[in-house]
Amino acid sequence: MNKRRQVLKSLLLGGAGAISGGLPIKLLAGTNNRDPDLTGLRESELEGSLLQNGATDRKYWADLLYKMADPVLSNLANDSLKKNMIVKKSPTYDNRSISVTYLEAVGRTMAGVAPWLALPDDHTTEGKMRKQLKDKALQGIVHSVDPKAGDYLNFRTDMQPIVDSAYLAQSFIRAREALWEPLGTKTKQHVVREFKALRNRKPFDSNWVIFGAMTEAFLLSIGEDYDKERLIHGVERLKSWYVGDGWYSDGPRFAFDYYNAYVMHPFMVDTLKILSAHNLAPQQDYELACKRMIRYAEQQEKMISPEGTFPPIGRSITYRTGAFQALAMVAWQDKLPEHIDPAQVRCALTKVCFNMFTKMDSFDSHNWLQLGFCGLEPAVADYYTSTGSLYMATLSFLPLGLPAN
Repeated sequence: MNKRRQVLKSLLLGGAGAISGGLPIKLLAGTNNRDPDLTGLRESELEGSLLQNGATDRKYWADLLYKMADPVLSNLANDSLKKNMIVKKSPTYDNRSISVTYLEAVGRTMAGVAPWLALPDDHTTEGKMRKQLKDKALQGIVHSVDPKAGDYLNFRTDMQPIVDSAYLAQSFIRAREALWEPLGTKTKQHVVREFKALRNRKPFDSNWVIFGAMTEAFLLSIGEDYDKERLIHGVERLKSWYVGDGWYSDGPRFAFDYYNAYVMHPFMVDTLKILSAHNLAPQQDYELACKRMIRYAEQQEKMISPEGTFPPIGRSITYRTGAFQALAMVAWQDKLPEHIDPAQVRCALTKVCFNMFTKMDSFDSHNWLQLGFCGLEPAVADYYTSTGSLYMATLSFLPLGLPAN
């Protein structure tokens, strides 16, 4: 394991000696004031320019996240998401309404871009990209909850909206000043109305219980009335499923997959942070949840090979890099264990992204994500997977919420 870490430090970084004073403290911090230009580079040239310094890697991350999120947020802002989104579904897709795919795309994308959009505006190229995306997100939220809009999203029917409303709520928690506070009073009321409308459906006895808790926790955080039973039940149920060494069971039966990263750790930590702040849970519970997520993230870092590959384990592998949300969240919140260098995580995740989204193009000709793990592979999509589901991949970009300097 130590040898593997040395490979990541030296080969992927382009030599530790290239960075004055050792490895950078921040995950995606720039090492100079220049704005790297990666446009027009061939695949081999781009690959050769990555993993040399934080500034170049950050530019690659920002460009890739913008490419991924822009079709969703631009169309939502123009009230044309349902019209223009190219929707594909698993060959085994079940009888749920395909209308849920739009909220999937929006909720998951918003949760992934939120930390980045929470950074203050500036006049850099990246700052202008953030501002554009933030403005589109704010306008898009207006349409998403307006019954008169073409892109009024489905919060009211099917079970799936329980999941993706929670990701939307999480985006407001991650970027309250950027994505929630600027909304008009009427739009805020519409969001609250849609979240409360979820209460006529009970989450399944699985990772879904923490989705129900998340939307209620958000309502609590903004001073709205909340369903205390739904909120506390989700937390207590998930606590009872902790099996040790950083892993939760997904319901009464353990499942070996990435749902601890997709869902359980990030939602448990965010929900308990709100509960403890409102004296509805001990501070120690929040701290313990953080400790467990850090332990799990430590294991996630070890799962990435020096070549930037990781095992496609269990369900929902079409979520691609979303499998590393827990690691990304721990890095973004500056909680990595001391023995894991932030630049080491940066290089590992950069290599994974390059392999999955550049070397094996996972976008169609209109920049919508395609069903698959590496490239187009519809056959690996689970029965609940459609185009909107794939935007879980944005959740690996949380470290862009760290300032560029």
